[in-house]
Amino acid sequence: AALLTLLLDAVKGWLPVYAVVHFGTAYGLGQGSVALVALAAFVGHVWPVFFRFKGGKGVATALGILLAINWVLGLTTLSTWLIVAVFLRYSSLAALISALFAPVYFVFLFGIQPMAMAILLMSALLIWRHRSNIKNLLNGTEGRLGKKK
Repeated sequence: AALLTLLLDAVKGWLPVYAVVHFGTAYGLGQGSVALVALAAFVGHVWPVFFRFKGGKGVATALGILLAINWVLGLTTLSTWLIVAVFLRYSSLAALISALFAPVYFVFLFGIQPMAMAILLMSALLIWRHRSNIKNLLNGTEGRLGKKK
């Protein structure tokens, strides 16, 4: 069930961004539009209207967005998450580090564009949403992957 939830959350970000990236130019939608759609998909998942503006932390949705923008960007960010998660065993820390690196990867791969600012904003929001996890990490009370609570 958890894996299916992660996959569907990723699709929530991937589908609208993929649609604009691949079909938007025919309708005059450029990189600025892609950036706005990416932000809307992310914010819509993190603060969904249908659940009284309470939702997930957006990590999987952000991954879907990054994969839709460019598969190399998405896989590079996912690889960062996997490396941190495997070696340090903290999902939240892996998400935080991946969020820090995603805008850096984008700028390295594509330069500064409107999408770089959108990814930076998504990363900042993701880090802000994980503030309780950051406190737990600093206090040594954050749960580790593979350990029972």
